[in-house]
Amino acid sequence: MENVKVDEIIKETAASSRASDPYKAAVMPTYGRFDVIFDHGKGAMIWDTKGEAYLDFVSGVAVNALGHGNTEIAKVISEQAAKLMHISNLYWNEPQLKLAKTLIDLSEGVLQDVFFCNSGTEALEGAIKLARKYGKKRGAVKLAHLSHSFHGRTMGALSVTGQEKYQAPFKPLIPEVYEFPANDIEALKALDSSYCGILVEPIQGEGGVNSISDDYLKALRAKCDELDVLLIFDEVQTGIGRLGTFYAFQSTNVKPDVVCLAKGLGCGFPIGAFIASQKASVLVAGDHGSTFGGNPLATAVALKGVELISSPAFLANVQEKSEKIAQKLSALADGHIIKNVKGKGLLIGIELGIDCKSFNTVAFENKLLLIPAGEYVIRVLPPLNVTDEEIDLFFEKLAVILESLKEEKNAK
Repeated sequence: MENVKVDEIIKETAASSRASDPYKAAVMPTYGRFDVIFDHGKGAMIWDTKGEAYLDFVSGVAVNALGHGNTEIAKVISEQAAKLMHISNLYWNEPQLKLAKTLIDLSEGVLQDVFFCNSGTEALEGAIKLARKYGKKRGAVKLAHLSHSFHGRTMGALSVTGQEKYQAPFKPLIPEVYEFPANDIEALKALDSSYCGILVEPIQGEGGVNSISDDYLKALRAKCDELDVLLIFDEVQTGIGRLGTFYAFQSTNVKPDVVCLAKGLGCGFPIGAFIASQKASVLVAGDHGSTFGGNPLATAVALKGVELISSPAFLANVQEKSEKIAQKLSALADGHIIKNVKGKGLLIGIELGIDCKSFNTVAFENKLLLIPAGEYVIRVLPPLNVTDEEIDLFFEKLAVILESLKEEKNAK
């Protein structure tokens, strides 16, 4: 299947579906959607409105950390919604206080205080503001980010994203932002005291499941200390147990000054946060705000999820399932369709020898949901509590997909 034809099929299918359905036509066409409407799910399984079952290894892009239909999360939503959903941040609420204290305690002395918001891009926006204020004391305003990075869709977060395809339609972006090549220690010589912060994803999910090496992170930490530059970890996709440690930085030997969270933090419910160390905590009353951020419903749900995910037994299970999936995938690497397996924890990338859209189209036809990370990498993002049976089903479907692609290739 030629790449151009795959793109055309997806676009034509989406356009045709939208044009023939007045409900779909009412939604702004900002996504290239598969023509399916999902209705309900349980664990890693999800069913469409026709009753067809799919294996969901996208997890809402690492959001549904405890899978679909988790009874403990549903119970908290029901109970808290009946009690108190929202109040202004002019007042305290108990779930927010408990969640903040829990997140700080889990950082093991690295972080000091939390600002709650609603999404990952909002967390990054807050971290950018914090870095700018931190640098003001010495006139430093420059921000740095890494090549192939992805930090969000709003104008500030988009400005520090190292992918031109996302930025081009919206330029000019915010000024004084500069890109550094990922994993290039020598290039860090260009980082100087005119910078206030540098943003790093421990593993670049959207950019291709690219790991940032420990050696690079150590060199970056030392450079930031030397220049008084804030090291900001974007853990929106990699945090909350995804890498087998509660915080992603705990899987490295580096302690950041600021951590940004979202996605798995709410186990499907919208919530984000940026968390500052004692040194980096410079925001005061009036500097930042969020109408919905930290509301009782969102924080009660997140608190339950954090309590479940942060247990040593749960995190050990994530590591165990990661090893099982990675080993079995590596055994399938043939240098043609599957070239390499990368990532950490349950953020796994399959590097392909074919266009990932071709692969993903065949996967969808076989009722397996996966997500691209660039042109030639497919992300595997199961729920963190994925079962052995669900993993076995994944490999059963994958075997069918690989056989289908091999037959198609041989037929050309």
